[in-house]
Amino acid sequence: MTDEQLMEAVKNGDLQQASLLFDRYHKRLFNFLARMTFDRDAAEDLTQNVFLRMIRYRSSYRENQKFQSWIFQVARNVFSDHYQATRHEQSASMDIEKLTDHLADENAGRLEEEQERKLIRSMAMLNDEQRELLVLTRFTHLKYEEVAALLNTSVANIKVKVHRAIGKLRENYFELEKT
Repeated sequence: MTDEQLMEAVKNGDLQQASLLFDRYHKRLFNFLARMTFDRDAAEDLTQNVFLRMIRYRSSYRENQKFQSWIFQVARNVFSDHYQATRHEQSASMDIEKLTDHLADENAGRLEEEQERKLIRSMAMLNDEQRELLVLTRFTHLKYEEVAALLNTSVANIKVKVHRAIGKLRENYFELEKT
């Protein structure tokens, strides 16, 4: 069954089908939320919240809607709620080392680990919009059309913003290379 068919079944009360959607999407949503929050534990909690909301708000799913876009919108809303609730608690510096430890491949060489750390630190230096666009397009591999629909804007606008975000990421990375 397609994701859309599974979600229609969930919407119509067959909640068992939600486990198949969880199996298909939990890793991608976790990675999205981990890269947005820079906190593995928070990302795990938020991923669970996404699926709870999927069940709770299943009636808002429209059959002509692509499920992937819908579930990522739910994830964005969960992240936004989390960000609003914890923004006063967050320190100016995020625990980049903690995230790096969880995301870096244990078998990676020292040089690769250092490059991964610099990339994560460079991502942290981006503003929220730029980081979100790069996570959606580069790490979760959503197409520009899907991101444009998700953000309610044009594909051309997404392409321009992603290009600028990549430029800023590159600038941040090379700045860290100098240190």
